[in-house]
Amino acid sequence: MGRQKGDGARSKARPSSSSLAASLLPSGTAAVGFGGYIGSSRVDSSSSSPETTDIDGELAQHLKRLARKDPTTKLKALTSLSVLLKERPREDVLPLVPQWVFEYKKLLMDYNREVRRATHDTMSNLVTAVGRDLALHLKSLMGPWWFSQFDPVSEVSQAAKRSFQVAFSAQEKRLDALILCTNEIFLYLEENLALTPQSMSDKAVAQDEMEEMHHQVISSTLLALASLLDILVSMQREIPDVETVTTESKHASKARLTAISFAEKMFSTHKFFLDFLKSQNPAIRSATYSVLSSFIKNIPHAVNDGNFKTLSATILGAFQEKDPACHKSMWDAILLFSKRYPEWWSTNVQKNVLNQFWNFLRSGCFGSQQISFPILVLFLDTLPPKAIAGEKFFVCFFQNLWAGRSPSLSLNSDHAAFFQAFEECFLWVLHNASRFHDGLDALHHFHVTLVQNILVKLLWSEYLLADSKHQENVLPGRPGDQSDDMGKHPNEKKFRLLDIRHPVSYVQDLGKCIIKILMVLNSLEHNVLSHFCATFEESCLEMFRKMDHDDKSSGIERVVEFLFLLEKHAMWKGETWPLVSLIGPTLGNCFRLIRSLDSSDAVRLLSVAVSIFTPRRMVQQLVLHDKEYFCNYHSDHSKKEFNLEHFLVVFKETFIPWCLCENASSINARVDLLLALLENECLSEQWCSIISYATCRPTSVGSPTSLSSGNVAVLAMLLEKVRVGIGKRFLGELDQRDTFTYNWNHEVLDSAAVSVSSFFPPFDTCHVRFLRAVLGGATEDDQLCFLSISSLALVLDRIFKKLAGYLRESSFSWIRDAGYSLYPGANDIMGTFDSYTKALEMARFALEVLDGSLFCMKAIDKNDGLISAILATIFVIDWESSMLAVSDDALFVQSVEKVNARLAFGELVHAFRCKLNSRFWKTVSTRSKNQLKSVLIQSARSAIFKEDKLNIDTITSLCCMWTLEVSDSLCLEPNEQQDLLDELFGVEDIWPCWVLPDIRTGERLANLRAECMSNTISTSGNDKFLTFIDKLISKIGFERVIVGSVSHCLLSAKEDTVPVMTPTFHSRAWLAAEILCSWRWHGGKASFSFLPKLVAHVKSAGYSNEDCLLDSIINILLDGALIHAVSDKLRHFSVWPVLDDEVECVEDPYLRALLSLLLALFKNDVWGTNKALTLFDLLLNRLFIGSSINVNCLRILPFIVNVLIQPLYYKSISSSEPSVDDRPDYIEKRQMDDMFKDWLERTLSFPPINTWQTGQDMEEWFELVISSYPLSTTGGKEALNSLRDISPVEKSLLFGLFQKQRHSPGASQLQPELQILLSKLMAVSVGYCWKEFDEEDWEFVVSHLRRWIGSAVVVMEEVAETVNDTISSASSHDDLEQTVKKIEHAVSVLDPGIINIARNALFTFSLLCGLLDIQPADNLDSLNLKRERWDAIKDRVIEDILRLFFSSGLTEAIASSCCKEASYIIASTRLEHLHFWELVASSVVKSSLYARDKAVKSVQYWGLSKGPVSSLYAILFSARPVSSLQSAAYSILSAEPVSHLAIVEEDTATLSNGDTASDQDSGSPDFSSEENIIVRPELSSMIKNLPFDILEMDLVAQEQVNVFLAWSLLLSYLLSLSSSSSTREKLVPWIQNSASSRILDCLFRHIPLETGMAHNFKKKGVELPAGVSEAAKAATHAIMSGSLCSFVKSLWPLDQEHMASLAGAIFGVMLRVLPAYVRGWFSDLRDRSASFVIECFTKTWCSPPLIEDELLQIKKASFADDNFSVSVSKSANEVIATYTKDETGMDLVIHLPPSYPLRPVDVDCPRSLGISEVKQRKWLLSMMSFVRNQNGALGEAIRIWKSNFDKEFEGVEECPICYSVIHTANHSLPRLACKTCKHKFHAACMYKWFSTSHKSTCPLCQSPF
Repeated sequence: MGRQKGDGARSKARPSSSSLAASLLPSGTAAVGFGGYIGSSRVDSSSSSPETTDIDGELAQHLKRLARKDPTTKLKALTSLSVLLKERPREDVLPLVPQWVFEYKKLLMDYNREVRRATHDTMSNLVTAVGRDLALHLKSLMGPWWFSQFDPVSEVSQAAKRSFQVAFSAQEKRLDALILCTNEIFLYLEENLALTPQSMSDKAVAQDEMEEMHHQVISSTLLALASLLDILVSMQREIPDVETVTTESKHASKARLTAISFAEKMFSTHKFFLDFLKSQNPAIRSATYSVLSSFIKNIPHAVNDGNFKTLSATILGAFQEKDPACHKSMWDAILLFSKRYPEWWSTNVQKNVLNQFWNFLRSGCFGSQQISFPILVLFLDTLPPKAIAGEKFFVCFFQNLWAGRSPSLSLNSDHAAFFQAFEECFLWVLHNASRFHDGLDALHHFHVTLVQNILVKLLWSEYLLADSKHQENVLPGRPGDQSDDMGKHPNEKKFRLLDIRHPVSYVQDLGKCIIKILMVLNSLEHNVLSHFCATFEESCLEMFRKMDHDDKSSGIERVVEFLFLLEKHAMWKGETWPLVSLIGPTLGNCFRLIRSLDSSDAVRLLSVAVSIFTPRRMVQQLVLHDKEYFCNYHSDHSKKEFNLEHFLVVFKETFIPWCLCENASSINARVDLLLALLENECLSEQWCSIISYATCRPTSVGSPTSLSSGNVAVLAMLLEKVRVGIGKRFLGELDQRDTFTYNWNHEVLDSAAVSVSSFFPPFDTCHVRFLRAVLGGATEDDQLCFLSISSLALVLDRIFKKLAGYLRESSFSWIRDAGYSLYPGANDIMGTFDSYTKALEMARFALEVLDGSLFCMKAIDKNDGLISAILATIFVIDWESSMLAVSDDALFVQSVEKVNARLAFGELVHAFRCKLNSRFWKTVSTRSKNQLKSVLIQSARSAIFKEDKLNIDTITSLCCMWTLEVSDSLCLEPNEQQDLLDELFGVEDIWPCWVLPDIRTGERLANLRAECMSNTISTSGNDKFLTFIDKLISKIGFERVIVGSVSHCLLSAKEDTVPVMTPTFHSRAWLAAEILCSWRWHGGKASFSFLPKLVAHVKSAGYSNEDCLLDSIINILLDGALIHAVSDKLRHFSVWPVLDDEVECVEDPYLRALLSLLLALFKNDVWGTNKALTLFDLLLNRLFIGSSINVNCLRILPFIVNVLIQPLYYKSISSSEPSVDDRPDYIEKRQMDDMFKDWLERTLSFPPINTWQTGQDMEEWFELVISSYPLSTTGGKEALNSLRDISPVEKSLLFGLFQKQRHSPGASQLQPELQILLSKLMAVSVGYCWKEFDEEDWEFVVSHLRRWIGSAVVVMEEVAETVNDTISSASSHDDLEQTVKKIEHAVSVLDPGIINIARNALFTFSLLCGLLDIQPADNLDSLNLKRERWDAIKDRVIEDILRLFFSSGLTEAIASSCCKEASYIIASTRLEHLHFWELVASSVVKSSLYARDKAVKSVQYWGLSKGPVSSLYAILFSARPVSSLQSAAYSILSAEPVSHLAIVEEDTATLSNGDTASDQDSGSPDFSSEENIIVRPELSSMIKNLPFDILEMDLVAQEQVNVFLAWSLLLSYLLSLSSSSSTREKLVPWIQNSASSRILDCLFRHIPLETGMAHNFKKKGVELPAGVSEAAKAATHAIMSGSLCSFVKSLWPLDQEHMASLAGAIFGVMLRVLPAYVRGWFSDLRDRSASFVIECFTKTWCSPPLIEDELLQIKKASFADDNFSVSVSKSANEVIATYTKDETGMDLVIHLPPSYPLRPVDVDCPRSLGISEVKQRKWLLSMMSFVRNQNGALGEAIRIWKSNFDKEFEGVEECPICYSVIHTANHSLPRLACKTCKHKFHAACMYKWFSTSHKSTCPLCQSPF
């Protein structure tokens, strides 16, 4: 309906209604039509009617557009008109109305539905605008207006009705309008009916559209006519008498007469409208039926003798109508005609009508089931009784109706409608049978006929055979035996072969229909119902007989469903006939047959009947109707009423033996029947009879037996069915649970259960089923147990013993022990297992029983320990399985099969344990849970201390997991978690080693262990237990384990769960002290794992809450240190604040723990000055015992003062600047200064150190003095700027102490221990008293420094030589392990004392350098030190330090050539003296180029297997890196004179000479220029072969750091090379072809770009995420500075932000020096979102400085040639290169994109002169190739391209492969010539040709090259 053809106006052939329009005009006016038309001609402009020029111009324009053919134009015009009509005043709209009326009529006939709808919307607006003035034009409008309200499109008709209601809001006014315009409406409708498709529109309209438009008009017109007749004619019947007739009623009567007149005329004119019934359009036919109905109803006299025969044949024969859309109106016409004219049912009509009617029914009403089926009963009611043959008619009716049901194809709603109609019709026939039959006999015969032929043969047969495959003799849905041929389907044979599967709803609706019919039959005549009952009984008997032969259900299931339908639809009304007349007789007569059959279906039928009709009533019916079987009963009780006693006799003698028969296959159904027969009144007696018979019933051979498998199986089935509620009917009626339990309990069951639980293998499935059923407890609600409490306990005891026996077969000793200790009765395990298999079978049997009886244990929860023992056994077996899963099979003596069997069983146990949820644990008593917790915790501890078959990590991780499982399961209250941990950490013989808890008094105290154990235990239980505790803290948090906070969530809660902590009295300061004293354990150390957690907790929780905990720990450790300090050595502490590696050297565990804790607390600002003062006073108070000195306190005091001195005078240990606010007050400072002076004076009173004897306490006082004058760890100027302020007296005393040692003879001959003291004193004296030094003092200091550092150099070089000799002398056949051991031995000879002395010397040397730095260069005299002397000394010391540095690197480089393990050993030695190597690195970084060059040459002359560069790379890429050494190594590698050697091998220069003097006749020409350069292997391996998993590594993994450092070195070297360097020209292609591009992927792992942040890059004020901001700034800075050094130096300490900065800097430098390399990677990206955000990042942060730099370099460049010029446009980012030669020239414009260099530059040639198009194209491509492939500056690419032009003009032959003279990558000339064709090629081009073509021939002549 979308396209419009023609002008849409009426054609000349169509009758015009202009005469009617003219007659409606006021008198005296010309006969002018609407819009100025008379007929089909336009009137003259001189006409007196209003002209269109009177219409508003805009309105007229839109009216004119309505005549267009295009529907879109019409819609727009109508929309615009609607808007204007709302806006314009009424006076402007009135002139529009005549023209609108004309257009309105045309638009109603438009093909486009949207046009028609919009027309009515516009009409509504017009009516609103003009109001009552529309009355002048109403008669012209009313016909089309009324007609349009019946448009077939709902939206259009609704719009028309809305417009009509706008004009006439009240219903009375609408009726008045119709009455007023009745004549005009009929005229319009008459005109429409006379239309033809050809007369409706121009020929330009498509034929199919015209026909569709015509159909719509005719159907709408007919419906409009029918509705108009209903309104106008039927209203006359309500008009009152003539005397009271009003004016309005007179108009109505007139309208009615007019309507009847027009209707009669139209009825005659159109031949009763019968021609319309022949239309192919269903809408027209449906409208015609409506018109005929209206005529029959309103104008019945229109049907007369002349037309009745035709009309009756047509209307009553309308059943041949096949379109469902017509059936509603068709039925209306048929019902009205049949009611109005019943006498016209003649014989002929009857024959014609009924044949069509039968076909209509057989065809399923042609799809109109929802419409036609409900009308059938109304149709039957209209039939005249004399016109039909009653019995024959109704039988045919129901048969044909049945044949049209289509059960497998129809919808459920169609099924329901069909059976509802069938039921209504059948019941109507039953109730109205007297209308068609006279006499009782005839009536009874008719009823019987209906029952037999319809109810039985159709409905019941269909119901029984539904979904059955045995339908060969039955028509689908119809019985096979049909005596009457009337109504048979012609294709009956074909349909008989079909196998139709009926939907479930169909069968249910069918059964419901049958039952409702039976209910009515029972109310009419009982004899009639008996016919169906007999058929029902016969059907059931036949089914049972068939089952006896083929053992198939044969429809029994359908009968069972029928019984349920009876219960639902008949029994609820109190009907008795289903039992007495139908089911009772049937089952009574079939009972013997059912007993003889071993059929579950037959028994189930009986069970369902018992359940529905109650046991006693059903048994009574069986006894009543089966007198032969119950003959004994009838002989004894024939005259008695069937009471409860009689019922019990039948139940015991008949049903129990039959239902409990063992060998019957239907035993399941029989037990159901037996339970269904239970009555509440005699339940106990019935149950006792059943149990007694079931336990002692005879076997198959007839002899009584006791608990055979058959008996157990029957009992199990019986109890299972009772438990799951098969007898829900009577179970629901029991009110008291105690009564219920009592009724089911029986002593026979108790003995049977105990007996079965004591069985030995082999077990049967029935044994498990029986115990599960008798115990119960499968769910929490299943509390029914058939056993007494004592018997239940006995059964569970035997279950436990079976599980405990399994534990004794374990390979793990602690599990075997658990098998004996879990329960006191465990020693009495049931028997001795002669095989492992039996133990496993018994355990599996026990587990299966428990799995189905879990909650039964609640009943014996008061039994002491049994429940906890059973559950503990389950846990332990599960734990053993987890151990086996991670164990090596070689560890076990058992076979692999046994291990696998235990694993399989363990999986079952684990699945069972997972069922023990919180609901179960809530049913267990607190006492049992506490017992279980105690047992499980002791088992876990036993596993830790005793298990030695698994490695420590594995067993501790498992035990940690087990502990969490126990806590999650059993600790339901918060405090229970802490009680469990208290028990877990309880005291044993070997635990704890140092501190014992004492929680008996509730104060949670701690005691020191009387005899401390050695701390060197590595694999003992104590070590494993510490590892376990460390993992437990990591899992559940420091707060729970140490602080003892109570959490209100489970221990194993997820990390994202925020637990709510509350303080408790479970603090474990003793455990913290024990961990700190133990210090080191497998995989952990207190300083790395425990202390950071302690500090983090204290800082987060607040000091006030944790003060008690920290004080307790300090007191414990201090007491221990004071007691055990006598054995400690104090020689390893330095003059600076104590370091972590120095704490390691303290041997006393208490002192080491105390120092580490204090250091962590002060270093992290947890404690401050006040706490330090408190501790200082505490120590001073303990220093003296009366007047004597506490030697132990004196021994530990230097250590503690070393830690406390920093917070006493500075803000914190981590701060180097003093804090005024946090310093001690004047009085306290005065007291401390006096104390320090006292210590100095005491020490000064001692003799010189070279005279000291062992056993005195002078060393301790000496150390105490040194510890009182701290220096900064870093040395140099920083140390001098952070000195403690001391008084002149102190300074004088300190310098006097130094002078005393200097003047002492033999100061240089001291023992190493005393040399350490001297080196410390020397450092302190230089730091605090350097102004008092004279030349001799300095000479004393310098000489000792050189000697001490030189001693370390000698030792380190000896180690390097030893390792070198070891590896060099090792042959390929030597054992690698032996070589590693030799290396390890070579390293072990390093004397820590020499290193410590050298460390102090290096520190003092740094102080000297710092003094010189803070002094003016020409003012060394103030130091009493000569410049020449100092320079010489400094050079020698720096030389020694460099020797130390290189020797360490050489040692690791040589060791790495052996294996990684050897390299790891060497690298690990540095970590033992970390501060020493940091001081070395600090001096190396500050060394001069001369010193470095000298050191490199000396290493080269040394002659070891590795050189200086290898040593530097070994340090840089060390197996265990030291950040300061790495920084030092990088600084040397990246600077002269090592930078060149660090990248390129030394012999590269000689190899690269061939690039300038290649001999084409040589036998092996060099094809690839990058092969001429040899990159060092240490660097090459990092650049070419990245680790395969680098993109999955941690962001700060050492492998990633090494890769970044390697690329930083390479890029820094490239930045240092000039663009014309030959090395650069070789190195860049090597990178392009060999370097892995994954480095760029790795870079952007560290720059966390996300797709959504691209739009934030250019926004000001938007803060970028962490990592992105650092990377962006670094990239910009690196591009602008052209350096990476600052980012490498700031890399350490490693973190993600520093790595991100370095990544951004590397990316920026790559863009600068390797643009083509980066562009190639970017173009290969397939992730569009990633490439987009990377481009945005580059465009924002990298491209602007790069473009600016490129343009600036080009602008500054001097090409020095008159033929070539370059200009730059910064605003356009363009470079214009102009090349002129003679009379030729060309301009090339190079445009840099905004994201340069990720996107390639664009090259264009806007102008050329004297150059051919081919050459211009070639040169353009040449320039594009140069600038896009250039890895470097763009200006260099332009210069090379210009050289290429020059060479070409000079006549140099271009390379035939790349068509360029100069190679775009390596800038070489074509030199490789073919011997045959003499063409020259680039070496790189030939190399690529050979590698890609796999040929060795010339590309041009194909001759061998």
